[in-house]
Amino acid sequence: MKLTLTLLFSILFVGELAAETLDPQDVRNALAMQRKVLCSTVDGEPTTFWWAGSAYSRRQGERDRLLFDVEGMNVRACVSDTHPERGEGYRMVSRELLIYRDAETGEALSTWQNPWSGETVDVLHVANDPVNHSTYVRNRDGTPLNWGGMITEGQWRMNITVPLFYPNPLASAYQKQIGGTYHATEMFNFFGATDELLDPATTTVARQVGWARVSDWLPWMNMQGREGIIYMHTAGLRLSSWNALPDRMKEEIEAHYPDYRNPPPLDDDRVNVTSWMYYQRVAEGEVVAPDRSE
Repeated sequence: MKLTLTLLFSILFVGELAAETLDPQDVRNALAMQRKVLCSTVDGEPTTFWWAGSAYSRRQGERDRLLFDVEGMNVRACVSDTHPERGEGYRMVSRELLIYRDAETGEALSTWQNPWSGETVDVLHVANDPVNHSTYVRNRDGTPLNWGGMITEGQWRMNITVPLFYPNPLASAYQKQIGGTYHATEMFNFFGATDELLDPATTTVARQVGWARVSDWLPWMNMQGREGIIYMHTAGLRLSSWNALPDRMKEEIEAHYPDYRNPPPLDDDRVNVTSWMYYQRVAEGEVVAPDRSE
């Protein structure tokens, strides 16, 4: 019954907006614009994002190294929601993969040779399920929602920067005293045509996307406290459907991650999973990583 009511709200909401061009200064219009960028204004309609690029090292006193290539995807859907304090909004449910690939062959890595230690380590790809969030017409601090983008010469763009600094699940209980806190930054870019964004009849936008990440070394690299960071830089697309993924990514999903053909259920209330949490679950035997021995 809950999904039926939220679907009705979505239909009524879009119907109200259909009479005129969306106004970014109107908080409900801003909500619709942001939802178009990040998923769809249609409840339950799946959206697939895909991106690819490379990962590099950054250490004091040496040139940056190309470590490996990366290829990722996220399958998601949104559903209308109402918060008792923050008002109308939506929930987004999603799953995401990041596959580490050999920079020369493009093959998904099963092992990787650490260039600093000489050790050959097992590679654990990112399989975060779920990655969900909620957005409402009022932010957590009570201020009205801003759609978050800029419009110039018929084009719009949205930059989302997410600084991360929180207790690392792989570190001790004394992170404040001795270090170990997880430190990273996620950077997202979305682009598109203004007339499409402001048209009340369109349900999705953002055909071109970008993703960059700066973080501590990945845990499976076994860097043993060495100074430095890893950064990743990619570009990608919102695809017409899951089937539009590159063949090698579809083969990866079909072989190892079949759940990633579809987003989680719209009422998914599980705790979000990060790449470090996923590593911990695999290391402690709670989750079995795909067998890549063949």
